[in-house]
Amino acid sequence: MKKLIVGNWKMNLDVAGACALAQQLVNAAPFKVDMAVCPVAVHLGAVADILKVGGIAMGAQDCSDQDNGAYTGQISAAMLKDVGVAYVIVGHSERREYCKESSALVRAKAERAIAAGLRPIICVGETLEQRKAGKAKDVVGYQLAQSIPVGATDYIIAYEPVWAIGTGVVASVTDVADMHAFIRVQVGGGVRILYGGSMKPDNAAELLVTPNVDGGLVGGASLTAESFLALAKSV
Repeated sequence: MKKLIVGNWKMNLDVAGACALAQQLVNAAPFKVDMAVCPVAVHLGAVADILKVGGIAMGAQDCSDQDNGAYTGQISAAMLKDVGVAYVIVGHSERREYCKESSALVRAKAERAIAAGLRPIICVGETLEQRKAGKAKDVVGYQLAQSIPVGATDYIIAYEPVWAIGTGVVASVTDVADMHAFIRVQVGGGVRILYGGSMKPDNAAELLVTPNVDGGLVGGASLTAESFLALAKSV
């Protein structure tokens, strides 16, 4: 199985910048890894037209837990599928924290994603306080148990220690190996497990050869073609 590198562009770039970045990535194809990028929702249509010729998949940063109806501001998984989305991030720590999303809601979103033909990237991870208290595996284990739809097989897990997201702090290789081994026991051998805590070109090679690390969910380093491509080429 190839490594999977997913760029989460978060709330960055305008439509021209998103299209320019997508084009730069397409120009550098093909890759030795599977590549995907997750633009902001309003840019999906424009970016899809560029990515479709370059072998780069498109993801979304979130989806609704509802199929349709009076849910102002929400976007259903089926709508995302309709504009060319293949992956969707659910349960990102920023949404768990800022939007107070529960694992039950994350599971409902993942269920809708799978039903629509999307592959959910289900995010789990502990805070620094939880890790210091020795509860990291308790927290991650609970999130896995409550966030993964019952009987699901076609999903991805992203381990993102909350204390390493956007902080420049990276978990040690030992910490990553230990947690990914723990997650592997919970999900089995057929599920990709991505690492998602401040992965950059200068640490990607070491992280990506760590046992049970099947790729990366990349934030800031995915916002320029130079850094994102360097990261992908480090595999």
